[in-house]
Amino acid sequence: MKPKIIRTESEYEAALQRVAALMDAETEPGSPKGEELDLLSLLVERYEDEHYPMDLPDPVAAIRFRMEQQGLKPKDLIPYLGSASKVSEVLSGRRGLSVAMIRNLVQGLGIPAEVLIGRPQAELAREPESEALQVNGQVSAMQAGSP
Repeated sequence: MKPKIIRTESEYEAALQRVAALMDAETEPGSPKGEELDLLSLLVERYEDEHYPMDLPDPVAAIRFRMEQQGLKPKDLIPYLGSASKVSEVLSGRRGLSVAMIRNLVQGLGIPAEVLIGRPQAELAREPESEALQVNGQVSAMQAGSP
């Protein structure tokens, strides 16, 4: 298959089959087949981003998921959220996350700030560019631990 922009579902399916074949063959990075795999992967990703967009999960669902992954109980969130009552309020949806809570959860549990802010990707894409850049700058600063 010659790599090209994927425009149809049938081209997408063919590209997926070729990617699977290249992966099954344990293609070496940097080889001609490795380069083909890299290029096809980028083309497939672009097609999927356009045709199968995924919204970010709900912040509380993300926290609960991380708790499950790490075997945490609500009391284990006190260092990140401040108190047992705040943990209860956040997990029940009665309280939103503060900037300090978001920073703590990003640094302590590795939950992406974009998820904790709770703004779907599609919503960010509709914003004027200057506002989207400002939000993205704030997210980057939170991930870096800046005030």
